[in-house]
Amino acid sequence: MLLRLVLAAGAAASALLLADCASALNAVTSRSGFHTVSDVRYQGGDSGTYDLYVPNGASARSPAVIFIHGGSWGTGSKRIYPFLGQSLASAGIIVAIPNYRLYPETQFPGFVEDAAKATASFAATLRSGENGVPAGHHPLFLMGHSAGAEIAGLLAIDARWLKADGIPLSRIAGFIGLAGPYDFLPLTDERYKRIFPKRLRAESQPVNFVSGDEPPMLLIAGKADTTVDPKNTVSLANKARVAGDKVQMTLYPGVSHIGAISAFATALPLGNRAIRTETIRFIEEHSH
Repeated sequence: MLLRLVLAAGAAASALLLADCASALNAVTSRSGFHTVSDVRYQGGDSGTYDLYVPNGASARSPAVIFIHGGSWGTGSKRIYPFLGQSLASAGIIVAIPNYRLYPETQFPGFVEDAAKATASFAATLRSGENGVPAGHHPLFLMGHSAGAEIAGLLAIDARWLKADGIPLSRIAGFIGLAGPYDFLPLTDERYKRIFPKRLRAESQPVNFVSGDEPPMLLIAGKADTTVDPKNTVSLANKARVAGDKVQMTLYPGVSHIGAISAFATALPLGNRAIRTETIRFIEEHSH
């Protein structure tokens, strides 16, 4: 079912706008209340690292989030998201934001494999205690925006990706998807056809793997999103609910594609703050 993934030019424009906005935003984002560990390595290569944001006073039970950035599978970087790391760390949440291989360096499923390895590395850090993270059994959440929500969604729904790196799906406390493309076949744009080889396209769709065994989901999209049709979010929510999963879905009026992530900013009023509030509440409710 084609639920619209806008042409690459439009998606790329959104990514550039977010990067420009984040540059100014990060300059005024608070650096207090947490510490950052940059470039923690999870695999070889230029993109094989993640940044850690560890709240002051974090305990062995503090919740943890691995956030997968967006960018149409071909752009984006962890360097854009200190504002997101600060936003969640200020709520007592440990955050990891990885880089991963992008197109044209890789195609599907390369970026999903990288995200799985980053998640396994982060889980090991949470268990053993390194880089200022207190050792413990931290509830671990997968979170992503845009293309990153598709990647994180596959990790949360198709258990084989994390299983390949020794992580059972039961280790995941929840999935938070922001403006994600979960149900976007058939493809019409040539760029996306190259990113997702024809023989593997069905495997790239999170909706195709819903079984009822998924962790709780929080699915958020903006009704004003013209980059990824919010019907992608509705499609996944409906499929998961029918299967018996716990699903919380909110479609926010007036919120754009970028607005779904810029709403996490604490330094400037850049969107509907209810998105951040709902996300933190979801994490708290599923951390017990």
